[in-house]
Amino acid sequence: MVTFVMAQHVPASSVMAVPHGPAGVGNARRRMRRELAEAGAGETAVDDAVLVLSELLSNSCRHARPLAGGGTSEVRASWALDSRGLITVAVTDGGGPTRPLPATPSVTAHGGRGLAIIRRLSKDWGVRDRCGEVTVWATLPRQASAMHVVGTAERDAS
Repeated sequence: MVTFVMAQHVPASSVMAVPHGPAGVGNARRRMRRELAEAGAGETAVDDAVLVLSELLSNSCRHARPLAGGGTSEVRASWALDSRGLITVAVTDGGGPTRPLPATPSVTAHGGRGLAIIRRLSKDWGVRDRCGEVTVWATLPRQASAMHVVGTAERDAS
């Protein structure tokens, strides 16, 4: 008996260590933008993915510990563009005192909207727990999100 296994080609994927704090967020965003654009992701999809990465890294800096081990204060950011046309963005850290959940902030609150933004832009998102690590991930379509297209159309009409 012969079994054939089909492997899916992943056009682009990356993993990088990011300093646990605001200093590394810009470098991660720039690298992701460049790599996804080079892999052929649409401009608005890249914008959405970069925003999701920014929110995930910001939440990690505010609410979680860095990864244990290695003697450095880092988290891990990753992204992949798969053959189905989905972009997966993930940030792994050392976890925090509570599980990541979308908040309902007041209109005057200065924060608390990150996971709601991620939920709105992504097809799916979730949290994975693994021995001393927590990963928050989101998948986005390779093309523009409906929210982005509607927002652009409304802005252009004004």
